Amino acid sequence: MAVLPIVEVPDPRLRVISKPVEAITDDTRAFVSDMIDTMYAANGIGLAAIQVGIDSRILVIDLQDEKDEDDKPIKAPHAYINPEILSVSEETSTYNEGCLSIPEQYADVARPAACRVRWQDEQGATHEEDLTGLLATCMQHEIDHLNGVLFIDHISRLKRDMVMKKLTKMRRG
Repeated sequence: MAVLPIVEVPDPRLRVISKPVEAITDDTRAFVSDMIDTMYAANGIGLAAIQVGIDSRILVIDLQDEKDEDDKPIKAPHAYINPEILSVSEETSTYNEGCLSIPEQYADVARPAACRVRWQDEQGATHEEDLTGLLATCMQHEIDHLNGVLFIDHISRLKRDMVMKKLTKMRRG
């Protein structure tokens, strides 16, 4: 398994619309495993393939919301291949979102509170599920990546400019 380098703004690859996965192979499964390792190494809860420079419709999520007896997060990663949002709720919820491709920057983003999603797993089986809460938010955030959209695209220009200025300042040290 490998930890892959994460693509960061302003890299133009983050604006690419990712291509569907035609066949789920051993190489696909190995790549998913590398994505999971990369997500954990970066202390993230979600990662889209384009964030490691691969324009395939693959994402991984692990909210790590359950804890063991030592209060450490229990790892339960999930891979979503060719995910698509089928419907969203009219009700919205707001989360303070961050992104591994925009390190250490956060902003409140309002998204639909629930969504119905269809995807394939690593064996090629198709699933459909209604998602709510942080999982719905994370799924929408990661699917946005597959469509070349960043969380900062959902906030005002003023807030987006502030986030980018803070990022530039942080990078300078």
